[in-house]
Amino acid sequence: MRNIILNISVLVMMSGLTTMTFAQEKNPATFSVIHHQLPVLVNKKHNPVMTIAIDAAPGVGLRIDRLMLDFTGTSRISDIRAVRLFRFGPKLAFDTTAMVGIAERPSLKQEIYIDSSVTGAVRLWVSLELAPKTDLLHVFRIACKSITTGNGVLTAATTVGGITLRAGLAIRRHMDDGVHTYRIPGLTTTKQGTLLAVYDARRASSRDLQGDMDITLNRSTDGGRSWQPMQTVLDMKQWGGLPEKFNGVSDANILADDRTGDIYVAGLWMHGVLDDRGMPLQGLDTASKAWNHQWRNKGSQPGYDVHNTSQFLITKSTDDGKTWGEPVNITSLKDSAWWLFAPAPGHGITLRDGTLVFPTQGRDEAGMSFSNITYSRDGGRSWTVGRPAAKNTTECMAVQLADGGIMLNMRHNANRNDTGTTNGRAVAVTYDFGQTWQTHPTSRNALIEPTCMASIHQHAFTAGGEKKHVMLFSNPNAKTGRFNMTIKASFDDGLSWPKEHWLLLDERNSRGYSCITSIDARTIGILYEGSQADMVFQMIPVKVFTGR
Repeated sequence: MRNIILNISVLVMMSGLTTMTFAQEKNPATFSVIHHQLPVLVNKKHNPVMTIAIDAAPGVGLRIDRLMLDFTGTSRISDIRAVRLFRFGPKLAFDTTAMVGIAERPSLKQEIYIDSSVTGAVRLWVSLELAPKTDLLHVFRIACKSITTGNGVLTAATTVGGITLRAGLAIRRHMDDGVHTYRIPGLTTTKQGTLLAVYDARRASSRDLQGDMDITLNRSTDGGRSWQPMQTVLDMKQWGGLPEKFNGVSDANILADDRTGDIYVAGLWMHGVLDDRGMPLQGLDTASKAWNHQWRNKGSQPGYDVHNTSQFLITKSTDDGKTWGEPVNITSLKDSAWWLFAPAPGHGITLRDGTLVFPTQGRDEAGMSFSNITYSRDGGRSWTVGRPAAKNTTECMAVQLADGGIMLNMRHNANRNDTGTTNGRAVAVTYDFGQTWQTHPTSRNALIEPTCMASIHQHAFTAGGEKKHVMLFSNPNAKTGRFNMTIKASFDDGLSWPKEHWLLLDERNSRGYSCITSIDARTIGILYEGSQADMVFQMIPVKVFTGR
């Protein structure tokens, strides 16, 4: 049992949370509480919010009868359909096989009776189930005030309010619609105010290209409170005599033209498989297990031919994302010596002069990765490819600065082996559409990362009658391990990211990709790969960052 206690202590130190221990002098037992900073998701039955560890003194028989939970500070208690208590599974996993207590439609101060079989030292976790119509701007607070045992009552010496938990929506979960895994989120808001969420539907496994995967999309016309059924946007099907598992499309970037209302989705198509020499494998069929992808070895090669290099596709919608046109292939725009030219996942931007900008990435003539931009100055009729902003970088996103420059925020591969002061996102700025680049003062020293995709976004708001902007950034806030999904805010165009303007959304491990958009002047939305669902959507009031 001492090992279990040690494991919980380590978990607390890693999450940065506080463990609270209470005891009554006449009762030879203690209990401690760990609050988990996780989204409380609609469309998910079991949402872990709290861990309770009850310990008895050696040789003391202890029967645990009930505990008192306090939800003071919760936006609306009727949002909570049920509160459940479970024993922990092996390795302190949130196992749902051993429920020991339940309260349906709880009150603000709710007593929960515990199964009579629960005795002695025990580890429990508390789960919330939300009502389907829960407002996604609502928050929840939960505290354990006392535990009643056969030996007496363990009471908290002081009032403990816990932490603020935010509602969210599980847009896509493992095996929804028969799809094995959903990955690589992109999110934007159209001129009509519609939210469009794009992502990979990886039908057979969680693995990257090559594989049976398409780019799919959900629409929301009510600010993210509800979402229409999934539709397919880019799917190359059984092309060129090869099955779908050898015609995967991945890594979507979505761009809304703020002037015309047109929407573009870019994706990377991989046809067949290249071996380690960069040569196309022959005789592939549905039974073939061959695999390689665009970033591995010589998985994509110089030139333009579909058999040699992965293809950059763009599809367009002129009806607010309801339907999509046939894809246009822009692979021929790349330098022929480059091994790869691809969209960077997330969303693109419309500049103030109407220029459309996709963040992009690739591999140069030596196979080295880089980040750049691809832009259109004629409403998407033609596209121009910028020069690399940095080398040994990949996934990136762009924002326009107050002085008109385009800032590119980039994943840097050197961070894989860097846990020191130089661990950080690469950042560069261009004033000539990517023909030349200037390294930003915060490059490699301000925004730490575990070498993972991240999102950056400019949000416009009004304060005191004055128009202002706040720059928002999201990623797993760690140097190693994709955990602590966090949004950070900057009020000086990315020169500083004060810690008092950080918001932790999800403390546990996930795949870590995310994308932010503005829902309206008062609210932002974020779509991310969470620890509790493949695709998690949350709405955050901007005043959380601005204070007003």
